[in-house]
Amino acid sequence: MLLEGRVAIITGAASGIGRAMARRFAKEGAKLVLADLQEDRLNKVTDELKAAGSEVVARLVDVGSTTDAEAMISGAAEAFGRLDVLCNNAGVLDNLTPVEDTSDELWDRVMRVNAKGPFLASRAALKVMVEQGSGSIINTSSAAGLRGGRGGGAYTTSKHAVVGLTRSIAWYYGSKGVRCNAIAPGAIMTAMAGGFIPHQGGFDAYQPHFQMVPPHGRAADVADVALFLASEESRYVNGAVLPVDGGWMSF
Repeated sequence: MLLEGRVAIITGAASGIGRAMARRFAKEGAKLVLADLQEDRLNKVTDELKAAGSEVVARLVDVGSTTDAEAMISGAAEAFGRLDVLCNNAGVLDNLTPVEDTSDELWDRVMRVNAKGPFLASRAALKVMVEQGSGSIINTSSAAGLRGGRGGGAYTTSKHAVVGLTRSIAWYYGSKGVRCNAIAPGAIMTAMAGGFIPHQGGFDAYQPHFQMVPPHGRAADVADVALFLASEESRYVNGAVLPVDGGWMSF
């Protein structure tokens, strides 16, 4: 198994891509710390994986809180003795809201979860990973982190920030044994992606381009790439941003 004996933290693990990562990692032997704020869904995923024989710890975590992020990292190290993989996956949408209609509150919320969250968790995780001389940080960015026309203003900015954070960590800490890469999912069908009500102006702007979007992918498609980045199969991959988008970036 590719992750036998390894310890991985996954944020946003209660549903969607995070849940798919948790299931995939568990099948490959990882010991898991699953973090989310959706307590009922988080417990359901945790119980499912425990019933299948996996070692799993669930934590209610606000990823934008320094206290929560640091407790999540230290808790993983205390529970399992080490930390090999951090998947910064938790995220929120801005419902395609253009910049002129983006309120301070919406901007702050999106940036807090999508950009500050990965920063806080990575900062805390690096202290553990650098000391042990190894580790893999995997950030969930987005097609919106590579182009300007894949999300609203706040979401696009936050996902570009994730790409910058990824490359900075890769550059500074690769020599210390810590790799950092990002995944840029495209149109992945999850409850979050399928359940939001778009801003009318944003929807009108995007509508002419919807025909260019490839058929929706599955959360499992992203989880498979995360597994690759978490394992020794990607030992020479550092600072990469891997689109998982069915070729959307080709348009």
